[in-house]
Amino acid sequence: MSRSSRLSRRSFTGGVAGAAVGVGAAGAATRADAAPGAPATAASTTPAERPFAAARGRHSRRPNILFILGDDLGWADLSSYGSPHIKTPHLDRLARQGVRFTDAYSGSATCSPTRFSLYTGRFPGRTKGGLAEPIADRSVGLDPTHPTLASLLRDAGYATALIGKWHCGYLPDYSPTRSGWDEFFGNFGGALEYYSKLGLGGEYDLYEGGVREGDAEYKDLRYYTRVLTERASAYVRRDHGERPWLLNLNFTTPHWPWIADGDEEQSAEIVRRIKAGDKGALRHQDGGSVEKYAEMVEDLDRSVGEVLRALRKSGQERDTLVFFASDNGGERFSYNWPLSGNKGSLKEGGIRVPTIVRWPARLDGGQVSDEPVYTPDWTATLLDIAGARPHPAYPLDGTSLAPYLLKGQAVPERELFWRVRGERALRRGKWKYYRGKGGADQLFDLAADRREQADRAAGEPELLAELRAAWERTDGELLAYG
Repeated sequence: MSRSSRLSRRSFTGGVAGAAVGVGAAGAATRADAAPGAPATAASTTPAERPFAAARGRHSRRPNILFILGDDLGWADLSSYGSPHIKTPHLDRLARQGVRFTDAYSGSATCSPTRFSLYTGRFPGRTKGGLAEPIADRSVGLDPTHPTLASLLRDAGYATALIGKWHCGYLPDYSPTRSGWDEFFGNFGGALEYYSKLGLGGEYDLYEGGVREGDAEYKDLRYYTRVLTERASAYVRRDHGERPWLLNLNFTTPHWPWIADGDEEQSAEIVRRIKAGDKGALRHQDGGSVEKYAEMVEDLDRSVGEVLRALRKSGQERDTLVFFASDNGGERFSYNWPLSGNKGSLKEGGIRVPTIVRWPARLDGGQVSDEPVYTPDWTATLLDIAGARPHPAYPLDGTSLAPYLLKGQAVPERELFWRVRGERALRRGKWKYYRGKGGADQLFDLAADRREQADRAAGEPELLAELRAAWERTDGELLAYG
């Protein structure tokens, strides 16, 4: 579709989003809803969550999309997901205003493969760059010729921006501005020191760019989460005219190094070690604590609250779909109970992630869904809602959830598939097939055993064989590991 033929908000009439007409009320506001930047109080508590039910019959214009990712945030690291020691009032409020998913998964168990699955809507193993778990050098990345969520939405009339962590390849060959995003402000690598912006190789890694001017280093030595929050808040306040917008806001919090805002002495010590050639300094294996991790997660929560406050003040809150999740399961200091495993593993703790969706124009708040969903589904869903079509040569692996969310239709029976080096997993309904590095096939009933401790393989040999065969069929379509 050419730029001249792109759809404006007013002219959009197709797809599940419906015609551009007035919308109905999205549910009664609470005291907490009236002040999205303020901490929650006992007076602002809402009734207990109710099972998800679509608010049928509503129509709206195509939404703006604010897609927020935390980095290595564990499934139960939010107080709304059960954390006993981390307070996340802003994200909890977002959940009260929208839909909280209990059985939502990342597309993979580490950073860049999940981002590949989000940006392409396909299994990471369909592309060479997606085989890196995660990308650690300049040899691979997201092929700029591959259609992405951003390029497809841009072709459908959206303004697109990515702020924060890219981790899908390095300059000069790879960049968000080569893969469909009009604007980019952030880091290319998998991690950086929060003040100096030094990456794993000791390189400076904060860039600003656009499609026309390319990417150039941007100097700002303030705490990174503050910088990203300011940029994102400015973007959502901007007048985009008739164009809806997509903003991918990818925080690095609470990924290592374990440095909170104000820890400048700790920052200086890590920078000294990096410059002295210590290749492990940024991984910070000799630092951090449960308390420091909680401080970082609570800072992430405040930052999200600040961006949401800017969105509200801009007058766009009602017509903006806000999505929040983690890119994979938690790491050293995460609280994942009752799940087993963590980042890097295909056990539940490595791939099940907190996930919240809010769209006041179309979704009622205070709801919870236990529908099994994962990253490629959200790509398909957002394209569907925006009236954008996937490229026929690059079919999506996800299922659009728009009929479920907006019309109350059942999600078709399907299988959620994962593959990482040395591990495999597949979920169908309540059943999960898993093989770890030990090589034994296991079968778990997740409805009864979220912790994956009761192996049902011996008692369900036919089901085990069926799910194993389904996994192997999909695996046979993917690129082999080198």
